[in-house]
Amino acid sequence: MVPTSEKGRFIAFGRVFSGTVKTGQTIRILGPDYEVGKKKDLYIKKVQRVLLMMGRYVEQLDSCPAGNMCGLVGIDQYLLKSGTLTTSETMHPIVTMKFSVSAVVQVAVSCKNAQDLPKLVEGLKRLSKSDPLVKCSHSKTGEHIIAGAGELHLEICLKDLQEQYLKGASINVSEPVVSFAETLTSKTGEDGVHPEMCVSKSPNKHNRLYIWANPLGEELCQAIDQGDISPTQDFKIRGRTLADDYDWDIGEARKIWTFGCPPDALGNMVVDCAKGVQFLNEIKDHVVNAFMNFTGEGPLCGDVLRGCRFNIDDVTLHADTIHRGAGQIMPAARKVFIACLLAGTPKLMEPYYIVDIIVPTMAVSGVYSTLNARRGEVHSMEERPGTPLTQIKGYLPVLESFGFVALLRKNTGGQAFPQLKFSHWGLMNGDPMDEEDTKESNAYQQIMSSRKRKGLKMAIPKFADYYDRI
Repeated sequence: MVPTSEKGRFIAFGRVFSGTVKTGQTIRILGPDYEVGKKKDLYIKKVQRVLLMMGRYVEQLDSCPAGNMCGLVGIDQYLLKSGTLTTSETMHPIVTMKFSVSAVVQVAVSCKNAQDLPKLVEGLKRLSKSDPLVKCSHSKTGEHIIAGAGELHLEICLKDLQEQYLKGASINVSEPVVSFAETLTSKTGEDGVHPEMCVSKSPNKHNRLYIWANPLGEELCQAIDQGDISPTQDFKIRGRTLADDYDWDIGEARKIWTFGCPPDALGNMVVDCAKGVQFLNEIKDHVVNAFMNFTGEGPLCGDVLRGCRFNIDDVTLHADTIHRGAGQIMPAARKVFIACLLAGTPKLMEPYYIVDIIVPTMAVSGVYSTLNARRGEVHSMEERPGTPLTQIKGYLPVLESFGFVALLRKNTGGQAFPQLKFSHWGLMNGDPMDEEDTKESNAYQQIMSSRKRKGLKMAIPKFADYYDRI
């Protein structure tokens, strides 16, 4: 979507894959959520004008044949970021682009003058249309959040927002904030302090859920992120893959109830390990709904969950359907999930960039000192034969990346050229439950600052509050 000089309007820019697109033609607009045979995210509209985009200038065309790039006017309000345009009723949509980066850096924006709020909301909508990766959302605390891939990406988005879309309205921008993920690192009760099985009773005390949890493993999380293992796969094929490649029990692998909340918390699972329990399938929907809610907002600091597997061992249910409805099962399920997480040595995970730095061999020491000062680690170092340059690859926590490029240039006399790209999630230093920990970059302090920002209670949840004694 390319913004035009006319306020709030966009030109839909794309490629014609087959046939010819003409001015005045009636087309079907298939959005990213369109499913074949259904009417969701489907619009039938006319193309007002076909344009040829030539640098700064646009030329009006009568039609545009296959293989060419062109812009269409009049359909921008029906498309968010991308979509498929067709005249055929049986056409399947072209798959939406996937990005190798995640929107892990966030800033909150607010107006300096209250009367500019409608301009800001409209500006955020237009920014979201014009950039395929940026995410604009409204948080519970009433802030407008812009999430991007990194410091530079956010800087460009904010510049566009202020100069192009706000038409002179001034805004306040908060310090960049990094999204974390919550996980567990051991099986429930493996520390010897907590019980091995977590139990919770429903509010009416007639139903009980017995669940334990264990880590999924980083390899399986990455396979889920890449789509090799997905919720839409045939359960027998998925079960065989899990049994062969990840040492799962084949019976359990075929009884996965659900994955986590898409798109960020997908790498979590609920597995039915119960034997011969009556009415179990009747409560499945309620447990799945509670799990989606729980994985999207974890107990430690309200961030997504990652790499957790929850196993339903046994369930005691009331014989009467009315006593095991959603109002009874969902609170009990959420409570027992939190208890399992807190009993399985919870940890905070932070996103890491992979840093690719090209630097003259003389200035290598400056790169090392900068990475060490920012909790980075060097992964590999190669000298380029025939040139005085060295290529250094390393990992850098996203939390430490703000101002990294400026510091690196300062330490190497402007000779280093860094490139940062999202790489993986890694465990954060420090115990999230350790209240004595005062180091700023450790997990406990980050959780506390995150809870304060989100308006949550300034105390880590206690296991005893979520575990029901029998």
